[in-house]
Amino acid sequence: MFRLLQALLKGFSVGTEYHDSVLGLDNKEMEVNGKDELMQPLLKSSDSVAVNISQSIGLNHNEDKKVQTVMFKIRGIECASCSNSIESMVGKLSGVVSVMVSPLEGQAVVRYIPDLINAKTIKETVKDTGFEVDDFPDQDIAVCRLRIKGMACTSCSESVERALLMVEGVKKAVVGLALEEAKVHFDPNVTDSDRIIEAVGDAGFGADLISSGSDVNKVHLKIEGINSPEDLTLIKSSLETLEGVNHVDMDLEGHTVTVSYDPDITGPRSLIQRIRDTGSGTHFYQASFYIPPRRRETERQHEIQMYRNQFWWSCLFSVPVFIFSMVLPMLPPYGNWLDYKVHNMLTVGMLLRWILCTPVQFIIGRRFYVGSYHALRRRSANMDVLVALGTNAAYFYSLYIVIKAFTSDTFVGEDFFETSAMLISFILLGKYLEVVAKGKTSDALAKLTDLAPETACLLTLDDDGNIISETEISTQLLQRNDVIKIVPGAKVPVDGVVINGQSHVNESMITGEARPIAKRLGDKVIGGTMNENGCLLVKATHVGPETALSQIVQLVEAAQLARAPVQKLADQISRFFVPTVVLAAFLTWLGWFVPGQAGIFPKSWIPEGMDAFEFALQFGISVLVVACPCALGLATPTAVMVATGKGASQGVLIKGGNALEKAYKVNTVVFDKTGTLTVGRPAVVSAKLFSKFSKEELCDMTVAAEVNSEHPMAKAVLEHAKKLRQNHGSPPEHVPDMVDFEVHPGAGVGGKVGDRRVLVGNKRLMRSFNVPIGPEIENCVSEAEQLARTCVLVAIDGRVAGAFAVTDPVKPEAERVVSYLHSMGISSIMVTGDNWATATAIAKQVGIQKVFAETDPLGKADKIKDLQSKGATVAMVGDGINDSPALVAADVGMAIGAGTDVAIEAADIVLIKNNLEDVVTAIDLSRKTIYRIRLNYVWALGYNILGMPIAAGILFPFTGIRLPPWLAGACMAASSISVVCSSLLLQSYKKPLHSGA
Repeated sequence: MFRLLQALLKGFSVGTEYHDSVLGLDNKEMEVNGKDELMQPLLKSSDSVAVNISQSIGLNHNEDKKVQTVMFKIRGIECASCSNSIESMVGKLSGVVSVMVSPLEGQAVVRYIPDLINAKTIKETVKDTGFEVDDFPDQDIAVCRLRIKGMACTSCSESVERALLMVEGVKKAVVGLALEEAKVHFDPNVTDSDRIIEAVGDAGFGADLISSGSDVNKVHLKIEGINSPEDLTLIKSSLETLEGVNHVDMDLEGHTVTVSYDPDITGPRSLIQRIRDTGSGTHFYQASFYIPPRRRETERQHEIQMYRNQFWWSCLFSVPVFIFSMVLPMLPPYGNWLDYKVHNMLTVGMLLRWILCTPVQFIIGRRFYVGSYHALRRRSANMDVLVALGTNAAYFYSLYIVIKAFTSDTFVGEDFFETSAMLISFILLGKYLEVVAKGKTSDALAKLTDLAPETACLLTLDDDGNIISETEISTQLLQRNDVIKIVPGAKVPVDGVVINGQSHVNESMITGEARPIAKRLGDKVIGGTMNENGCLLVKATHVGPETALSQIVQLVEAAQLARAPVQKLADQISRFFVPTVVLAAFLTWLGWFVPGQAGIFPKSWIPEGMDAFEFALQFGISVLVVACPCALGLATPTAVMVATGKGASQGVLIKGGNALEKAYKVNTVVFDKTGTLTVGRPAVVSAKLFSKFSKEELCDMTVAAEVNSEHPMAKAVLEHAKKLRQNHGSPPEHVPDMVDFEVHPGAGVGGKVGDRRVLVGNKRLMRSFNVPIGPEIENCVSEAEQLARTCVLVAIDGRVAGAFAVTDPVKPEAERVVSYLHSMGISSIMVTGDNWATATAIAKQVGIQKVFAETDPLGKADKIKDLQSKGATVAMVGDGINDSPALVAADVGMAIGAGTDVAIEAADIVLIKNNLEDVVTAIDLSRKTIYRIRLNYVWALGYNILGMPIAAGILFPFTGIRLPPWLAGACMAASSISVVCSSLLLQSYKKPLHSGA
C-alpha cells in the first residue's frame, strides 16, 4: 500500500508545474545534473530515501502557495499507534499540509509549504516524539554557480565560503578569488539558489546566478509574433508536450524562451519547428536562436570602466589637493596666496584642500566604507578596513586641524588632506590595473571558447545518401546525427565522424599538435579544428556542451575554481594579517609619539609646522596602507588560472591546483605499455599451426573468440584471422557464437564455440587451464619475445592449435621522453600485462630499466602502492580504461590519448594527444607554475616585510628617509599588480620537447 502511495505521489508531481515555473528550474533536472556534477556523493548515507515533489496544492486551495514533499526514514516505529502519534505531532505544525507515516516501512511522507516551515523543523519535531530520524539523503544534490562581486582578497573569499556553508542545506561550497565565482552543492529539499544568493548578499557581497547545473542541454530562443501573455502560455504548453523536453522557462518581457531538453530525443531545430507549428489562423509565431550576452565579459568591462572612471574623478580632486599642499608652497611667490587667512588661522589653502578632499573621501571612497562595514559585521577584516582606517585617520585629524584653526587665532598645525585624497587615488589606480591584468589571466580560456565557428553547412540527404539541399545555419542549432559539409579552410563546427571525403585537419588549436592529421572515412573530427585541403562530410556525434571543446572549457573552469593546497599558507596568514597590521600601526604611532613628547629624539627630526602627534600619525598611517592582503590572496589562483588555460591550449588538461602541486613533486613515472609507450595499433606479423587442426578451423575458432574482446591486440588477431580465412577458401556463412565467454584480465579470453572449448591468450592462460605447452611451442614463443613480439596462443579442446606473433611498434618519441625525464631527476618504470620477454625488449628499446610484467589491472595499482610505500611520488601514465585502478592509486594519474573523451574521472591530468611528450609538458608546466606561485609569495610578502619597517620609519633616524602615506598606498597597489603580472608571464611558457625536434 505504501509503495502505491509513493507511486501516486510521484505520478502526481509529474502532472503539476506550478513550483517548477516559480523557481524556473525543474527539480528532477537539478537532481540528475547535481549527481553528475558531484561525481561522488558528498554524504555516504545508507538506506534513507527522499524525493522532492513540487505541486500547486496549498492550504485552503490557495494556488499561490508552493508545496514541497520530503520523505525520510524513521527508526523505532513498532505499531500503528507510534505512526499515529508522529502524524498528530507533525500535523499540528504551521505550514504542514499533510503527513503520512508507514509503520511497516518506517517511512514518513510530509507535504509542507517551505515559506512557512522547513524540512529541518519537521525532522526535529519527529525526534521530539522520541524516534530516530535518518539524516537527509544525498540523492537530491543540486549544483549552482554564482558570480561573486566585491571580493578583494583571500579574507573576502573565505568570508563568502563561510556564509555559504552556514546556509541550511548547503553541502559544499568552493569560492574562487581570481575567477570571482562560487560553486555550491546543496539539497533542494532544504534550500534553493535564491536563498544562497541572499546569504552572499547578507555577507556584504553581490551575487548573480551563472548556472543552476541544469544548463547541460539548454537553448535560448527569441519568439516573434507575441501579442499577449496567452500566446506565451500556449507556446509553453506546446513545448512541454514535445517528447524530450525537460523544462521550459518563459521571459514575458523579453519574449524569449529557455528550453532544457534531452539531445538523444530532440534538438533546437525541432523546438523551433514546434513553435512555428503552434501558430494557427491569424497567429503566426517565429523563433530564432538567441545568444544571451556574456555576463562575465560584460561585468569585467563594467568593472574596468567603473575603476577607471572613479580613478579619473579622484584625480580631478586629488591632483589640485597635491599641488596646493606639496608643490605651490615650495614655489614662492606663486603659492603665497594659499597662506591668506580666511578667519583666524584658517588659510585659503587649508579650506580648498578640505573642500576638494571631502568628495574623494566620502563619495569616491564610499566603497571602502561599505566593504569595511560588511567585513567587520562578519567579524573579519580585509583591505577595505586598512584603507578606511588609514584615510579616516588622515582626514579626521585634518578636519580637527581645520576646526582648531578656525576657532583659534594662535594655533599652528599642518593638515594631511593630500594623504587621504592621494591614497584613495593610488589605490583606485592599482585596482584598475589589477582588474585589467586579471582579465588577461583567462585569455587562453576565452580563446578556446571562441574556436567554434558561428555557422555550419547542413546537408539534407535522401534515402540513398544523395545530397538534396545545403543550408547555412547557426552552429548552436545543430543536432546529433546531422550531416554537415566542411569545405577546405573552414572550421569543424562540432564533434563528428567522417562519412565521406578525405582531408588533413589542423588540430593544433585543441591538441597542440602542429602537424595536420589525415582524416578519412570513419575518422573522428573535433569541433573547433581547421580543415586544410579536402572536402569532408561529417555526421555530428556530439553537439553543444557535449563537444570536446566544451568539455575542455568545463574542465579548465573547474580547475580554475579549485583551490590549490599551497594556497593554505595564504589562507592561514590572512586570518590574522589585518589585525596584526592594525596593531603594528598603533605600536608604530605609539613608538614615535611617546619618544617625541618625551623629547627622546631631536626635535629637528619633526618637520616644521608639525608636532609629535602629527609626525607619529604619518608613520602609523603609512604602516596601515602599505600592507595589503590582496597580493597574498592573488598569488596562487592567478598562477593556476594562467597555467591551466595555457596547458589546455597545448593539449594538457590539468584538473586544478591540487593536480598541479602533486605533479610538481613527481619523482617516478610509471608507464603502461600498450597504447602508451607503443602506438597501440598492434599488427600480426606471422601465424603458425601446431596441431592436426586445419588453418581454416584455427581461424574460425579465433574469430569466434576474439570478436567479443575490446583489447587492441585481440582486434589485430581478429583482423588477421579473417584475412587468413579468406586466403584459404571462402569464409563460412555463419561462424558460431561463443557462449560462456570469459575475460581473464592480463591473460586472454575463453569460452565454448559449439561443443568445443576455446582459449585465446598467453602462456599464463594456458597453464591456468592445464593446457600442455611442448618444446616446439616454447621455442616459438621465445623467438617471438626476443623480437619484442607477443605470442598469442590458441587452444582448442585443451591443445594448442596455433599461435599469432603480434607486434606493437614503439612510439618514435618514447625514448626521447624517457631520457628527458631522467635528466629531470625522474625515474621511469613500465608496468604491463604482457609477458616478461616482450616487456623487457620494449623497455630496453626506450631506455627503461625497471619492468613489471604479466600484471593485471589491480596488480598495477598494487605495484604503485608499493612504490609509494617506499617514499616515491608516482605519476601513472595509461589509457584511462583498463589502467583506471592504477590511475586512481597514483599520486598523479595521466590519461594519454583520450581524444574526444576528455572527461576521464580517474585521471588528474588528461593528455588530449596520443603523444608521450605531453607527460614531460605536464610535469614541467607544474614545476614552472609552483615556482611562479612561490615567486608570487615573495612579491606579496616582500612588499609587506620590506615595506612595513620602512613605513614604520626604521630608516628615518639613519637616512632621513620616510615613506609618506600616499606613496605607501602606491606601494600597496604595486604589490597586487606585480603578482598578477608575474602570473601572466606563464603565458609565454613553451614546451620543453617538440615533435620532430
